[in-house]
Amino acid sequence: MANKIESLKAEKDGLTLLHEIDRLASLGWEQIDEDDLNHRLKWLGVFFRKSTPGKFMIRMRIPNGVLTSAQMRLFGTIMENCGADGVADITTRQNIQMRGIRLEDIPQIFKRFGEVGLTSLQSGMDNVRNITGSPVAGIDADELYDTRALAQELQDFLTNKGQGNPEFSNLPRKFNIAIAGCRDNSTHAEINDIAFVPAFQEGHPQSPFGFNVLVGGFFSAKRVAAAIPLNAWVPPEDVIALCEAILIVYREHGLRENRQKSRLMWLIDAWGIAQFRQAVASQWGRPLLPAASKDEIIWEKRDHIGIYPQKQDGLHYVGLHIPVGRLMAADMLAIAQLAETYGTGELRLTVEQNVIVPHIPTAKLGEFQQEPILEKFSLTPPPLWRSLVSCTGNQFCNLAIIETKNRAMDLAQHLEATYDLPRPVRLHWSGCPNSCGQPQVGDIGFIGCKARKDGKVVDGVDIYMGGRVGKDAHLGTCIQEKVPCEDLPQVVGELLVSHFGARQKVSAATATP
Repeated sequence: MANKIESLKAEKDGLTLLHEIDRLASLGWEQIDEDDLNHRLKWLGVFFRKSTPGKFMIRMRIPNGVLTSAQMRLFGTIMENCGADGVADITTRQNIQMRGIRLEDIPQIFKRFGEVGLTSLQSGMDNVRNITGSPVAGIDADELYDTRALAQELQDFLTNKGQGNPEFSNLPRKFNIAIAGCRDNSTHAEINDIAFVPAFQEGHPQSPFGFNVLVGGFFSAKRVAAAIPLNAWVPPEDVIALCEAILIVYREHGLRENRQKSRLMWLIDAWGIAQFRQAVASQWGRPLLPAASKDEIIWEKRDHIGIYPQKQDGLHYVGLHIPVGRLMAADMLAIAQLAETYGTGELRLTVEQNVIVPHIPTAKLGEFQQEPILEKFSLTPPPLWRSLVSCTGNQFCNLAIIETKNRAMDLAQHLEATYDLPRPVRLHWSGCPNSCGQPQVGDIGFIGCKARKDGKVVDGVDIYMGGRVGKDAHLGTCIQEKVPCEDLPQVVGELLVSHFGARQKVSAATATP
């Protein structure tokens, strides 16, 4: 028996609402069909949020996290018109989500997207989400492959150049793709449904460089799974064709009865990796080359915060730390101005929810570092702030059980004031088990839940540890369940001391409570 979402997709493809958006905007959100409002609009990247009735969230598509100052300025201008709810978040897929948008403004917003080369189509529900790649592609002196053009080409293929592609708008579930061109796994390959990691295939007749392929990685409320090898290697020119073959196999054979068991890994489990590999090869119409004997993910993970030389002589890229990825309208306008004043108007987003300004000449670095906005978005954040990641939380997401962004910053501030740490510790927050904040890849991760303390139900978290990124990446595991949030300063402080070499500051140790 088909579940509700499969039934409404069979009734009408969400992409058809693109041609109805003017009518829906004039109708008003309270009069829209419930399935259109709560589900089909997501095919356009438009999300109704019960926590802010009448205000919508728009999720963009920014392949490889590359955008222009004109695009960032447009985001800021849109947010200026959204009142107190007008905030934007950088996501863990190098993307932007804008909140507080009125339905009646969306047709004009879509028109403005088109004028600057943006689209939000197919960024939600059962579609391929934003394509991630190295945030320093094309400017990293040590990169193996510039992933930017390939990520854009893949997005254009999947979305019909931003006009909507019904061939790939009815997958069994959401789908993530990452293309890594560097040696430090800056895309978190292991948590994607398809991941391309750099590898050299010795003896290949054209070029030895290409990608080993991983499949099946995902997070969900019921299960998390790291991607596994497909035992396949492709040169860059075959990446899109292989993605197409895998997606068609998944579209035609993926499990659709239970949405909690519909991600790609569930199909791989049902078939076995050998049968799945054969089905992909059959769909592609050619045999898959076996994987290279080793890949090139051999470095520890970089966070790109701070000042770094580019491969282009005399130029630098500068990584700004954006606490938990939250941007206000004025922030976005200021960052756009930075890119134009000191660089070429280009910006990059990272999966750690930060911003990179590239192409800054050496002679301008001193002046750049005096810009007032850097007091808020530091180039040298403290250890616990440096790698702090958080999902939206229940301020704007009705799925979240607890508030996360402010709580994450408050805890980090308290711990920084209490402990000296020898190195950064990656703290990842997710407000619910859907794991949008990727807690399983953090050194310490938190998943929101309800707990009990003194006989009362309070906000709590399950605590994860052991996640590793970069080389030898793997997911962490739960070490404590239902910890009240008010107990986290002590609980996490003890973890920092016992596992990460933290020492309590003298002033904190001797201070009177």
